[in-house]
Amino acid sequence: MIFAGIDLGTSGIKIALVDEDGVCLASAARPSPVDIPQAGWSQQDPDQWWTLSRDIFDELAATHPDLMHRLTGISLSGHMLGPVLLDKANRPTTPCILWNDQRSILECADLLAKVPDIGWRTNGHPDPGLGAPKLLWLAKHMPEVLDRADVLMLPKDYVALQLTGERATEYSDASGTMLLDCATCDWDDELLAAAGWDRARLPPLLQSCDVAGQLKPDLCKRWKTPSVVLVAAGSGDNYAAALGVGAAVSGRAALSIGTSGVLCAADNDFHPAPEQAVLTTPHAAPGLFLSMGVVMSATQSLDWLSRLTSVSAPDLAILAEARAATGIGDLPISRPSVTGVRTPDNRPDAQAFLGGLTAGHDAADVAYAILEGVAMQFYAAYSAQKAANVPIDTLAAVGGGTRSVFWVSLIATLFDTEISIPEQGDISACLGAARMAQAAVAPAERDTILSRKNRSKTTARPIKSLSGPLFERYQWHRDLPFSVI
Repeated sequence: MIFAGIDLGTSGIKIALVDEDGVCLASAARPSPVDIPQAGWSQQDPDQWWTLSRDIFDELAATHPDLMHRLTGISLSGHMLGPVLLDKANRPTTPCILWNDQRSILECADLLAKVPDIGWRTNGHPDPGLGAPKLLWLAKHMPEVLDRADVLMLPKDYVALQLTGERATEYSDASGTMLLDCATCDWDDELLAAAGWDRARLPPLLQSCDVAGQLKPDLCKRWKTPSVVLVAAGSGDNYAAALGVGAAVSGRAALSIGTSGVLCAADNDFHPAPEQAVLTTPHAAPGLFLSMGVVMSATQSLDWLSRLTSVSAPDLAILAEARAATGIGDLPISRPSVTGVRTPDNRPDAQAFLGGLTAGHDAADVAYAILEGVAMQFYAAYSAQKAANVPIDTLAAVGGGTRSVFWVSLIATLFDTEISIPEQGDISACLGAARMAQAAVAPAERDTILSRKNRSKTTARPIKSLSGPLFERYQWHRDLPFSVI
C-alpha cells in the first residue's frame, strides 16, 4: 500500500508517496507565491493551492504510475490560521489572509477586551496571525466578504474539499480560529459571538486520522489510482511535522527550524500559558495536546542576511561555525525578529536588533550572531514551556535549518540536551500526513503508526566550551529593546 502526504506550505507545496514502513519512495513539489499587496499584508488565492496540488499529482501519476496504482490513502498537512471563506457553491469570497499577516493588530485588543480569559480557553492570547481577529478586521473593512460566506474552513481543508467534495475540518486546525475551546474540543458559543460568527457556518469537526471522504471518481480515473482511496482529515503543519518524527507520546518533542521555528511538545494534559504566548491545542494524535513555542523568524533571518551579503545561507552557516571556533565573546549580539516575536513576549510589532557592531566585524561574525539569536529565541520558548509544566524529554529537529548541525548544536547547548536529527527530516510534514492517511486506513494500528520513530541521521550535542559564554550572552539578548520607532 502507498500513502500520499500533502504538505501545503506557505511558500510551496510538496507531495510525498510513502510506503507502509514510512519510507518516502517519490515526491514532487511546486512553489506557491505569496501576495503582499501592501506592507504588513500577506495572502494567497485558495485556488492556487488546489491547482498546484493537482499538478503535482499529475506529475507523480506520469512519473510513478506503479506507486499511484497502489495508492490507498491521502492526508494533508497545512499552514494554519488563515480563514478560508466559501460561498454556497464552495467558491472563495476573498483571498486567504495568512498566518504572518499583521493587519488585525487593533482587533486583537478588541477581542481580548470582550473575552479576558480567551487565552486560557483557546490556543493563546489574540494575535494578528490567528483567525478571530481577522474576522473582526474583515467585518470592519470588507463586510461583504463575510456576508457572502457560507462556511469558514482552513487552507488544507480547501484542498481536501477539492479531493473529496466534502466539507470538514479537524481539531488542530480549528484551534487556530480562536473559536474552539481547546480543553473540550468543541466550538465555543461565547467565542463565536465575540468574533461575530455562528455555528451554522462552521464545518463538522473530525479527528485528524478520521476519514473525511474518498477521492472523487474523476480524480481516481485521472491519476489511475484504485477506485477507493480514503482521504483523512489531516492536521496543521506543526502537528504533522511532530507526527513525522513520532512525537505522539507525551514528552516527545519536535523542533522545527524552517521559515519560522516551532518547538512542539506532546503532552497528556492541557497546560496553557497564554501570558507567555505559548500555543496549546489538541494534538493530531488523539488524546494528547500539543504545546507550541513559536519563533517567528528562523531560517528567514539567515535568508535575510544572505540577500544582504550575496552569500548563500548554507555558506553563511559554515562561516559562522568556523568563526565560533575562535571564541564568541567579542561577536555582535542579535534578536533577529524580522517578523516580530511570539513566544514568550507576544510582540508582533517587535523589530529585529543587531548590537555591538564594530568596523572589525564581517559577514561571518554577523552570521554567527543571527544563528545564535534564533537559538536564543528557541531557548526563551523552551523556558516558557518548561515553566508551564510541559514535559520535554526527547527532541528531534526537522526543517531546512537542520542542514547546519552546528546551528542545532547551539540550541542543544542552551537546552543542555542532545537533539536527534532524523533521516527525511526535511519532509517530516509530508511523512506525518502520510501517517495520518495510513492510520485512517488501519485504525486499529493508529497509535503504533503515529508514534513510530524515524532512524536518526545524526545527533547534535551540547558544545561544552560555549555553554558559559552563551548563557552570559543570553542575558544581553533578552535585554535588547523591541522597538526604537
